[in-house]
Amino acid sequence: MGTLDIDFVRAQFPAFAEPSLQGQAFFENAGGSYTCKPVIDRLTRFYTQRKVQPYAPYDASRLAGEEMDEARTRLAAIMGVETDELSFGPSTTQNTYVLAQAFRQWMRPGDAIVVTNQDHEANSGPWRRLADDGIEVREWQIDPDSGSLNPQDLENLLDEKVRLVCFPHCSNVVGEINPVTEITAIAHAAGAFVCVDGVSYAPHGLPNIGDLGPDIYLFSAYKTYGPHQGCMVIRRSLGEMLPNQGHHFNGDSLYKRFTPAGPDHAQIAACAGLADYVELLCVHHGGPETGASAQGGFVHDLMRGHEVALLQPLLDAVKDRNTLRLLGPSDANRRAPTVALALNRAAEPVAAELAQHGVMAGGGDFYAVRPLTAMGVDAEQGVLRLSFTHYTSQQEIDQLLEALDSVL
Repeated sequence: MGTLDIDFVRAQFPAFAEPSLQGQAFFENAGGSYTCKPVIDRLTRFYTQRKVQPYAPYDASRLAGEEMDEARTRLAAIMGVETDELSFGPSTTQNTYVLAQAFRQWMRPGDAIVVTNQDHEANSGPWRRLADDGIEVREWQIDPDSGSLNPQDLENLLDEKVRLVCFPHCSNVVGEINPVTEITAIAHAAGAFVCVDGVSYAPHGLPNIGDLGPDIYLFSAYKTYGPHQGCMVIRRSLGEMLPNQGHHFNGDSLYKRFTPAGPDHAQIAACAGLADYVELLCVHHGGPETGASAQGGFVHDLMRGHEVALLQPLLDAVKDRNTLRLLGPSDANRRAPTVALALNRAAEPVAAELAQHGVMAGGGDFYAVRPLTAMGVDAEQGVLRLSFTHYTSQQEIDQLLEALDSVL
């Protein structure tokens, strides 16, 4: 596999040509990424040419529906699942809440679920609230020093009562990439379904859900270079078993069963731009000419290779500093490029200092109060979070490292 052509990549993102952003290095990508041009173009076209009720026989409406269907078809193919196993919703938080309501109706008092304390609260909170209806909530706890989840600890929590295991592909503060396939196999062997929060992983390459194996996979399009939509894969065997959460007349349509509100037509259509972008990168870098999942896998590995190369020097620069604590692994191959640093002072003012050096980063708890508390970090003081993706350049990493030297 070749090296990522960073100049070509950055040319696909209008933000890098925006005069007001010149000289600013963006390191808060875990909160939301820049949007690629194919998505912007499709969104603009929809609002200017297709802003009508879709799926009617006249051209503007017919084309609107076709563009919405295209997004679902192409993204599902990249992720190795059936088209109707992919649903869109207003956000991952909302999608998780709707799923939790379905499980609330399906499960019985005395049944159990497993959640972790490594999660962003949006994936953990809705499941924990099932305890109000007599569902037992068991917590798979992280190692307080490393922040890691040990699959053997999960095995000790599983028995015939557990119906669902929920965990993140990677944490938005620990950053370690969890072994989804291994964990899924452990849960399935015990008769439990698996829900994976992929919000912090998907920006670094859309995963092949068919290969990974979970029953549910959630991520946010606005963190994967797209519009503000939540993307939710629910495999057919589970989706048809859970109670319908949508309109009663949509109950036979798998991708509508967990979308109780009317979808954002324009943003769904624009999500096809994510598939455009994957295909564009694949062709430019000499990847497979056909096969959406093969192209997606090629681009995933291309992105990860670039990110790992840039991430290791950053980890090396911070891991041994006496004035801070690096959360998660110091080996770039084991983690996403989302780097949280616990400092000896409040993190938000430090982020403000970095801004004076042209570095856009964030400080706070990032809705990760549970993992921070479990690791002995003062959630009110927060952490400094430095996060990037494949479109980050070596020059921006250098700018960050210089700014850190000055501020820390």
